[in-house]
Amino acid sequence: MTTHARVTPTDDISAERDHLTTSRAALKAMRERAEHLFTTGDQVAGDAYTAEQLGRQMAQRIKELSDDPAVPLFFGKLTMSDLDERWHIGRRHVTDAVGEPLVLDWRAPMSRRFYQASARDPQDVAVRRRFGWSPAAPGGTTVLTSFEDERLDAGEELGTGSAILTAEIERPRVGPMRDIVATIQPEQDELVRAELEDTICVQGAPGTGKTAVGLHRAAYLVYLHRERLRRAGVMIIGPNRSFLHYISAVLPALGELEVEQTTVAELLDQLPVRAEDGAAAAAVKHDPRMAQVLHRALWSRIARPAGPITVSDGSYRWRVDEGVLRRVVDEVRREQPPYALGRERVRARVVGLLQRQSEARRGDSPPDSWLRKMGKVKAVVELLDHCWPAVTPQQLLADLYTDAERLREAADGLLDEAERESLRWVKPPRSLRTAPWTAADAVLADEIAGLLDRQPGFGHIVIDEAQDLSPMQARALARRSAHGSLTVLGDLAQGTTPWAARDWRDMLGHLGRPDGRIVPLSTGFRVPEAVVALANRLLPALDVAVPPARSLRRDGSLEVTESADVVTAARAALEREGSVGVIAADAAVPAVLAALREAGLDPSELDGDGRLTVVPATMVKGLEYDHVVVLEPAAIVAAEPRGLHRLYVALTRAVTSLIVLHTDPLPEPLRS
Repeated sequence: MTTHARVTPTDDISAERDHLTTSRAALKAMRERAEHLFTTGDQVAGDAYTAEQLGRQMAQRIKELSDDPAVPLFFGKLTMSDLDERWHIGRRHVTDAVGEPLVLDWRAPMSRRFYQASARDPQDVAVRRRFGWSPAAPGGTTVLTSFEDERLDAGEELGTGSAILTAEIERPRVGPMRDIVATIQPEQDELVRAELEDTICVQGAPGTGKTAVGLHRAAYLVYLHRERLRRAGVMIIGPNRSFLHYISAVLPALGELEVEQTTVAELLDQLPVRAEDGAAAAAVKHDPRMAQVLHRALWSRIARPAGPITVSDGSYRWRVDEGVLRRVVDEVRREQPPYALGRERVRARVVGLLQRQSEARRGDSPPDSWLRKMGKVKAVVELLDHCWPAVTPQQLLADLYTDAERLREAADGLLDEAERESLRWVKPPRSLRTAPWTAADAVLADEIAGLLDRQPGFGHIVIDEAQDLSPMQARALARRSAHGSLTVLGDLAQGTTPWAARDWRDMLGHLGRPDGRIVPLSTGFRVPEAVVALANRLLPALDVAVPPARSLRRDGSLEVTESADVVTAARAALEREGSVGVIAADAAVPAVLAALREAGLDPSELDGDGRLTVVPATMVKGLEYDHVVVLEPAAIVAAEPRGLHRLYVALTRAVTSLIVLHTDPLPEPLRS
């Protein structure tokens, strides 16, 4: 049964405002206690190390307890069936002086009922209350203005008909992305609260909140497994710095300050990138066959001993026969350790053979200094350099790019002649430091680094826009989550790289999680229905098996106009509340900026702080604007091989209105 919310009684709103005042005072007291412990920690700690650790923890705690008056301290309330149990639900846990909760963290087990309880399954909830707040002016404070009650025990449920819920979802966006704790839907909540051990892949259509789900899952897991994940770490991987800037405020707003955020390019920094690959070379370097090429190239460097070794320690001479050395090398190779560890195992076992000879001669064990000396003597080092030579990722790649025979042997049966030739350096560099390394070379160097030694990993990694990862980039992330789990977020229809995924099972295989759970989100809450319908026209031409998106937003507007007057369109959008994004093909951005500045509209470039932003089409993925002007769709499509996918992205950035301007004919799927 669905019914209208009850009218907000004046006495009830006064009581809720009083609770807000009490809660803010309690949060301030919690922060002051943390500040006191921070300043007096050296007096209560038993030693300098403990004092340092306590100080670090208290400094972090002080940051976590900061109170932003522009952000509501709570957004919901549960009244349980016995009516004596009431819980306010908010972004963090707030207690009074004796430890009684005034606000429950949204991640607490009891809070789950706020998102999951329904008229059909009330879960002992009598009344669910949502609070309405007036938006704060810059530097101001939000004011509690209203609430809606759902009497779940009486079968009353608003669902998406909630005026407060709708207002929060549709609230204009200016600045970075906000959290969605007040609007999480049941299907999103199930994903947010998935177990730490679970790897989940969210195929999310535009506006379905997949990015928010991933960020809130990170916050939830840190809350539930704080000590474990504090040691192991949580990482957010985004497509570019602009995207990370856009989402940067979400986790701090939830009190989580220790989650790292980076891009794949920043994470894989093995080489100084100085050049760009051609299309053919980039395609080969990002292909998963390169993993086997590199493995062969590395392990083919191992050779069998060419004779015995004789070692002197100043008192005696020791000899190890060739056959014994061969057995050592063969045995270590069969164990398949990381390459660099294998070299050290050979060293240690040869030294062990010398040690046993010394013990037999002298009758006692030599000191550690003797063992270290034997590991560095000329004969042992020469043996290692011949049988198991040390190598760096740069050296291995340079050898492949400059030695045609070495590359042919490593790529035999994997790469054809044209593919091998695309990898060759036309002119060998004078040194590795001046080599024309590319971004794809950095990915390959990371693959080699993973073969040489074990990579440090994270307890959980959230990967956004994962459909654009190449198989080799995915392998790099798999190495960093070997003992952790993943939240994989993306939309196959928005894949714009030459190697973009067409099937999530393939991507999960490259990420080392072939059995990860794939969950589709196709119901959008942000992008208006008319905009979604326009973008859906492109889906048949995108060669991906995803269901058409659908939207619950019946408001919003769409205008397709045969015009190039971007100034008039931007000025009209600025007359409405919210942010405005003008999206154009990259080559057109300078001219668009110049036209808008000449008209006195003061546009910002990407990452700027103004209301009006001009965004290159290649950088708009993951961003949202209340009002969007898309300029010349045909130019966006023509700019790159997967231009229709890029256009699909551009058309779905609007959360209130979309204006499409064109003088060239629209791409065929949009002409009807």
